[in-house]
Amino acid sequence: MKFEKHFPAPQLKPYIKHYVVSENEQESEYKVFPSSSLVIGFQYKGKLASLHDNATTELHSSGISGISDGFKTFKNSANIGTILVYFTEIGFTHFATNPAHELFNLSISLEDIFEKTELEKVEEKLSNSHSDQQRIKAVEHFLLSQLKDRETDKLITEAVRLIYKNKGNIRIKELNNRLFISQSPLEKRFRKVVGTSPKKFASIIRFNSVLEEMSATKSLSEICYENHFFDQAHFIKDFKQFTGETPGKFKRFL
Repeated sequence: MKFEKHFPAPQLKPYIKHYVVSENEQESEYKVFPSSSLVIGFQYKGKLASLHDNATTELHSSGISGISDGFKTFKNSANIGTILVYFTEIGFTHFATNPAHELFNLSISLEDIFEKTELEKVEEKLSNSHSDQQRIKAVEHFLLSQLKDRETDKLITEAVRLIYKNKGNIRIKELNNRLFISQSPLEKRFRKVVGTSPKKFASIIRFNSVLEEMSATKSLSEICYENHFFDQAHFIKDFKQFTGETPGKFKRFL
Protein backbone atom coordinates (compact mmCIF):
# COMPACT_ATOMS: atom_id res chain seq x y z
CA MET A 1 0.00 0.00 0.00
CA LYS A 2 1.22 3.48 -0.88
CA PHE A 3 0.28 6.77 0.83
CA GLU A 4 2.69 9.57 -0.05
CA LYS A 5 2.30 13.27 0.71
CA HIS A 6 3.32 16.00 -1.73
CA PHE A 7 3.15 19.78 -1.37
CA PRO A 8 1.64 22.29 -3.80
CA ALA A 9 3.29 24.87 -6.04
CA PRO A 10 3.75 28.32 -4.43
CA GLN A 11 0.71 29.81 -6.21
CA LEU A 12 -1.52 27.18 -4.62
CA LYS A 13 -0.10 27.09 -1.08
CA PRO A 14 -2.70 29.51 0.37
CA TYR A 15 -5.48 27.20 -0.84
CA ILE A 16 -4.09 23.65 -0.85
CA LYS A 17 -2.58 21.98 2.23
CA HIS A 18 -1.08 19.03 0.36
CA TYR A 19 -1.72 16.20 -2.06
CA VAL A 20 -1.64 12.51 -1.29
CA VAL A 21 -0.89 9.81 -3.84
CA SER A 22 -2.59 6.65 -2.61
CA GLU A 23 -2.39 3.19 -4.17
CA ASN A 24 -3.64 -0.16 -2.92
CA GLU A 25 -3.30 -3.51 -4.66
CA GLN A 26 -5.91 -5.12 -2.40
CA GLU A 27 -9.68 -4.60 -2.33
CA SER A 28 -10.57 -3.19 1.09
CA GLU A 29 -13.10 -1.31 3.20
CA TYR A 30 -12.04 1.60 5.37
CA LYS A 31 -13.38 4.49 7.41
CA VAL A 32 -12.67 8.17 6.89
CA PHE A 33 -13.03 10.31 10.00
CA PRO A 34 -14.19 13.95 9.91
CA SER A 35 -11.53 16.42 8.82
CA SER A 36 -11.40 20.20 8.84
CA SER A 37 -11.52 20.81 5.09
CA LEU A 38 -12.91 19.62 1.78
CA VAL A 39 -11.10 16.95 -0.23
CA ILE A 40 -11.02 16.21 -3.97
CA GLY A 41 -10.16 12.73 -5.23
CA PHE A 42 -9.03 11.74 -8.75
CA GLN A 43 -9.03 7.98 -9.37
CA TYR A 44 -6.52 7.39 -12.16
CA LYS A 45 -7.08 3.63 -11.91
CA GLY A 46 -9.56 1.37 -10.12
CA LYS A 47 -12.94 2.19 -8.60
CA LEU A 48 -14.23 3.58 -5.31
CA ALA A 49 -17.64 3.15 -3.68
CA SER A 50 -19.29 4.52 -0.56
CA LEU A 51 -21.06 2.22 1.90
CA HIS A 52 -24.07 3.41 3.87
CA ASP A 53 -26.93 1.50 5.50
CA ASN A 54 -25.94 -1.73 3.71
CA ALA A 55 -26.08 0.06 0.34
CA THR A 56 -23.09 0.42 -1.99
CA THR A 57 -22.85 3.48 -4.25
CA GLU A 58 -20.13 3.59 -6.87
CA LEU A 59 -18.48 6.99 -6.96
CA HIS A 60 -17.37 8.98 -9.99
CA SER A 61 -13.68 8.77 -10.80
CA SER A 62 -13.37 12.48 -9.98
CA GLY A 63 -15.22 13.53 -6.85
CA ILE A 64 -15.28 15.84 -3.87
CA SER A 65 -16.20 15.27 -0.23
CA GLY A 66 -17.43 18.09 1.96
CA ILE A 67 -16.84 18.50 5.66
CA SER A 68 -18.68 15.85 7.66
CA ASP A 69 -19.75 15.53 11.28
CA GLY A 70 -19.52 11.74 11.22
CA PHE A 71 -17.35 8.96 9.80
CA LYS A 72 -17.81 7.65 6.26
CA THR A 73 -17.12 4.13 4.99
CA PHE A 74 -15.62 3.45 1.58
CA LYS A 75 -14.69 0.37 -0.43
CA ASN A 76 -11.97 0.38 -3.06
CA SER A 77 -11.40 -2.08 -5.86
CA ALA A 78 -8.11 -3.92 -6.22
CA ASN A 79 -5.29 -1.98 -7.90
CA ILE A 80 -6.72 1.45 -7.17
CA GLY A 81 -4.74 4.65 -7.59
CA THR A 82 -5.91 8.03 -6.32
CA ILE A 83 -4.65 11.58 -6.02
CA LEU A 84 -6.25 13.40 -3.10
CA VAL A 85 -6.30 17.19 -2.90
CA TYR A 86 -6.65 18.54 0.65
CA PHE A 87 -7.84 22.14 0.67
CA THR A 88 -6.99 24.62 3.37
CA GLU A 89 -10.01 25.62 5.45
CA ILE A 90 -10.62 28.68 3.25
CA GLY A 91 -9.27 27.17 0.02
CA PHE A 92 -12.31 25.70 -1.77
CA THR A 93 -14.08 29.04 -2.30
CA HIS A 94 -11.16 30.26 -4.43
CA PHE A 95 -11.93 27.62 -7.07
CA ALA A 96 -15.71 27.25 -7.16
CA THR A 97 -18.82 29.42 -7.08
CA ASN A 98 -20.68 26.99 -4.82
CA PRO A 99 -20.84 27.93 -1.11
CA ALA A 100 -18.82 25.29 0.76
CA HIS A 101 -21.71 24.42 3.11
CA GLU A 102 -23.70 23.00 0.16
CA LEU A 103 -21.29 20.03 0.25
CA PHE A 104 -21.70 19.31 3.95
CA ASN A 105 -21.85 15.53 4.56
CA LEU A 106 -21.79 14.86 0.80
CA SER A 107 -19.48 13.04 -1.61
CA ILE A 108 -20.38 14.07 -5.16
CA SER A 109 -18.99 14.12 -8.68
CA LEU A 110 -16.74 17.03 -9.64
CA GLU A 111 -19.02 17.46 -12.66
CA ASP A 112 -21.45 19.09 -10.23
CA ILE A 113 -18.82 21.75 -9.48
CA PHE A 114 -16.65 22.21 -12.58
CA GLU A 115 -17.11 22.09 -16.36
CA LYS A 116 -17.26 18.55 -17.69
CA THR A 117 -14.90 19.32 -20.60
CA GLU A 118 -12.23 20.62 -18.19
CA LEU A 119 -12.54 17.48 -16.07
CA GLU A 120 -12.24 15.24 -19.10
CA LYS A 121 -8.95 16.96 -19.97
CA VAL A 122 -7.38 16.33 -16.57
CA GLU A 123 -8.77 12.77 -16.42
CA GLU A 124 -7.20 12.02 -19.82
CA LYS A 125 -3.86 13.46 -18.70
CA LEU A 126 -3.97 11.34 -15.54
CA SER A 127 -4.74 8.16 -17.48
CA ASN A 128 -1.75 8.83 -19.76
CA SER A 129 0.66 9.74 -16.94
CA HIS A 130 3.36 7.29 -15.85
CA SER A 131 4.67 8.90 -12.68
CA ASP A 132 3.40 10.64 -9.56
CA GLN A 133 5.11 13.85 -10.67
CA GLN A 134 3.24 13.83 -13.99
CA ARG A 135 -0.06 13.17 -12.24
CA ILE A 136 0.44 15.95 -9.71
CA LYS A 137 1.43 18.32 -12.53
CA ALA A 138 -1.81 17.47 -14.35
CA VAL A 139 -3.90 18.09 -11.22
CA GLU A 140 -2.10 21.37 -10.49
CA HIS A 141 -2.63 22.55 -14.07
CA PHE A 142 -6.35 21.90 -13.62
CA LEU A 143 -6.48 23.68 -10.25
CA LEU A 144 -4.61 26.72 -11.57
CA SER A 145 -7.03 26.93 -14.49
CA GLN A 146 -9.93 27.07 -12.03
CA LEU A 147 -8.33 29.50 -9.54
CA LYS A 148 -10.40 32.65 -9.19
CA ASP A 149 -9.21 36.15 -8.34
CA ARG A 150 -11.18 36.39 -5.12
CA GLU A 151 -10.30 38.19 -1.90
CA THR A 152 -9.79 35.98 1.15
CA ASP A 153 -12.20 36.58 4.03
CA LYS A 154 -9.66 37.60 6.67
CA LEU A 155 -12.20 37.52 9.49
CA ILE A 156 -13.00 33.86 8.78
CA THR A 157 -9.28 33.10 8.51
CA GLU A 158 -8.84 34.59 11.99
CA ALA A 159 -11.83 32.64 13.31
CA VAL A 160 -10.27 29.39 12.04
CA ARG A 161 -6.94 30.33 13.64
CA LEU A 162 -8.57 30.99 17.02
CA ILE A 163 -10.45 27.69 16.93
CA TYR A 164 -7.23 25.80 16.15
CA LYS A 165 -5.30 27.70 18.82
CA ASN A 166 -7.83 26.55 21.41
CA LYS A 167 -7.99 22.99 19.99
CA GLY A 168 -11.72 23.48 19.39
CA ASN A 169 -12.37 24.36 23.02
CA ILE A 170 -13.71 27.86 22.53
CA ARG A 171 -17.26 29.04 23.11
CA ILE A 172 -18.91 30.63 20.09
CA LYS A 173 -19.89 33.63 22.21
CA GLU A 174 -16.23 34.18 23.04
CA LEU A 175 -15.34 33.83 19.36
CA ASN A 176 -17.95 36.46 18.47
CA ASN A 177 -16.61 38.84 21.11
CA ARG A 178 -12.99 38.44 20.05
CA LEU A 179 -13.86 39.06 16.41
CA PHE A 180 -16.28 41.93 17.19
CA ILE A 181 -19.11 40.36 15.21
CA SER A 182 -22.49 38.96 16.19
CA GLN A 183 -23.32 35.25 15.88
CA SER A 184 -25.62 35.28 12.85
CA PRO A 185 -23.35 37.10 10.34
CA LEU A 186 -20.29 35.16 11.54
CA GLU A 187 -22.06 31.84 11.08
CA LYS A 188 -23.30 32.79 7.62
CA ARG A 189 -19.84 33.81 6.43
CA PHE A 190 -18.14 30.87 8.12
CA ARG A 191 -20.48 28.28 6.59
CA LYS A 192 -20.06 29.77 3.12
CA VAL A 193 -16.25 29.72 3.26
CA VAL A 194 -15.39 26.76 5.51
CA GLY A 195 -18.33 24.44 4.86
CA THR A 196 -20.01 24.18 8.25
CA SER A 197 -20.85 26.29 11.29
CA PRO A 198 -18.16 27.51 13.70
CA LYS A 199 -19.62 25.25 16.39
CA LYS A 200 -19.45 22.09 14.27
CA PHE A 201 -16.02 23.03 12.99
CA ALA A 202 -14.77 23.48 16.54
CA SER A 203 -16.13 20.04 17.47
CA ILE A 204 -14.21 18.50 14.55
CA ILE A 205 -11.00 20.23 15.63
CA ARG A 206 -11.54 19.02 19.19
CA PHE A 207 -12.18 15.48 17.92
CA ASN A 208 -8.93 15.48 15.92
CA SER A 209 -7.09 16.76 18.98
CA VAL A 210 -8.53 13.80 20.90
CA LEU A 211 -7.39 11.39 18.15
CA GLU A 212 -3.82 12.69 18.42
CA GLU A 213 -3.84 11.91 22.13
CA MET A 214 -5.38 8.43 21.86
CA SER A 215 -2.07 6.76 21.08
CA ALA A 216 -0.35 8.43 24.04
CA THR A 217 -0.08 6.96 27.53
CA LYS A 218 -2.85 9.21 28.84
CA SER A 219 -5.95 7.58 30.27
CA LEU A 220 -9.36 8.17 28.72
CA SER A 221 -10.31 10.19 31.79
CA GLU A 222 -7.33 12.49 31.27
CA ILE A 223 -8.15 12.93 27.58
CA CYS A 224 -11.78 13.65 28.43
CA TYR A 225 -10.83 16.25 31.06
CA GLU A 226 -8.11 17.97 29.01
CA ASN A 227 -10.46 18.40 26.06
CA HIS A 228 -13.19 19.96 28.21
CA PHE A 229 -15.88 17.33 27.83
CA PHE A 230 -18.69 17.78 30.37
CA ASP A 231 -18.46 14.14 31.42
CA GLN A 232 -17.42 10.74 30.06
CA ALA A 233 -20.92 10.04 28.74
CA HIS A 234 -20.70 13.09 26.44
CA PHE A 235 -17.15 12.11 25.47
CA ILE A 236 -18.22 8.58 24.50
CA LYS A 237 -21.28 9.82 22.58
CA ASP A 238 -19.30 12.35 20.53
CA PHE A 239 -16.43 9.94 19.90
CA LYS A 240 -18.78 7.23 18.67
CA GLN A 241 -20.48 9.68 16.29
CA PHE A 242 -17.13 10.56 14.74
CA THR A 243 -15.63 7.05 14.58
CA GLY A 244 -18.39 4.48 15.02
CA GLU A 245 -16.48 3.06 18.00
CA THR A 246 -16.29 3.75 21.72
CA PRO A 247 -13.05 5.45 22.88
CA GLY A 248 -12.04 2.36 24.85
CA LYS A 249 -12.43 -0.01 21.91
CA PHE A 250 -10.70 2.42 19.55
CA LYS A 251 -7.73 2.86 21.90
CA ARG A 252 -7.28 -0.91 22.32
CA PHE A 253 -6.71 -1.36 18.58
CA LEU A 254 -4.09 1.39 18.25
